[in-house]
Amino acid sequence: MSDPHAFSDLPLPLFAADTSPPGSLPPGGRLPSYIRDHRKRLRDRFLSGGAAAMPDYELLELVLFRAIPRRDVKPLARQLLDRFGDFNAVISASAAQLTEVPGIGDAVICELKIIEAAAHRLSRARVLQRPVISSWDALLDYCHTTMAHRETEQFRVFYLDRKNILIADEAQANGTVDHVPVYPREVVKRALHLNASALILVHNHPSGDPTPSESDIHMTHQIQTAAQALGLTLHDHLIIGKSCEISFRAQGYL
Repeated sequence: MSDPHAFSDLPLPLFAADTSPPGSLPPGGRLPSYIRDHRKRLRDRFLSGGAAAMPDYELLELVLFRAIPRRDVKPLARQLLDRFGDFNAVISASAAQLTEVPGIGDAVICELKIIEAAAHRLSRARVLQRPVISSWDALLDYCHTTMAHRETEQFRVFYLDRKNILIADEAQANGTVDHVPVYPREVVKRALHLNASALILVHNHPSGDPTPSESDIHMTHQIQTAAQALGLTLHDHLIIGKSCEISFRAQGYL
């Protein structure tokens, strides 16, 4: 009986093999021993030491193994990192961006998007239905995981109950590279519908600089006024940059 925990090099179902460069193996050919040994070494290191023991390009190789089972994926991993910067940026890249990299097809895109979806679900599970104050770092991690690498602005609202338990996480609007439409009345109306008592606003700056604009500050004060009129508490407004964030509460805007 096969080991259920063993890695498999079988091609992914439903997707044609990604484009292979000249000189790649013909169907049915065996991988050269140096490639087989390299893959085994990486898997063994990952299983024994975890992701912390591996640089980004090797972790990316592990992801690419199943999508491209019949050739050396190290050059492609390096190419992806050269193009996007780091592992997080690679898995967060859009399908359109990924297809611009030679050698990337549906199988690779599927693998990368599965990893991205898993990361979002794991980070979301660490904050949903938990007290926000005691899970603040996890909340920031979730915001960075889901929003830091977006190419366009997104406006999200975290709705909390009377005990500051996060009861809903909703994307209210998607915008352009430097603007997202926000409707304060809709934000507080949704809070009443959810029977929420407090809220936290979050949006990202694709430029990477989380410094709030005048329109960000004005919009936040509009929502704060509307929330106060209905007995709701606006705890904070977070702006997520590429590697850091700004808290309106900490910066004195609230």
